[in-house]
Amino acid sequence: MQPPDICFCMEGIHKLSPIDFNGLDTAVHGPIRLGIMTALQIDGTHDFTALKKRLDVVDGSLSMHLSKLEEKKYITSKKTFVGKRPKTTYKITATGRKALGGYLNAMQQLLNAVEQSDKTK
Repeated sequence: MQPPDICFCMEGIHKLSPIDFNGLDTAVHGPIRLGIMTALQIDGTHDFTALKKRLDVVDGSLSMHLSKLEEKKYITSKKTFVGKRPKTTYKITATGRKALGGYLNAMQQLLNAVEQSDKTK
């Protein structure tokens, strides 16, 4: 039985460092939620229709992901009426910006580890 921190592979025997996925916030991680957070961070406030078009997603899926992000206090929504039509706009919060930044930092660490492993092969 080999120890879990040692790799016996074609390149030889070497010590493995742990891969830390703990920084990957699961509320941000999914492609639609990451898209929402990124669009709101880059573009600023968006209404539902603009987000739907920007991300090319269907209403039900977008609504579900927006609700999850609101539950986590990563975004806020404001409901208004334009004429007789409802309009909901979304904005990223300070908590959301912090969560997105933390997620992107964790992903960058993973990317750096992958790039470093490519250099050693």
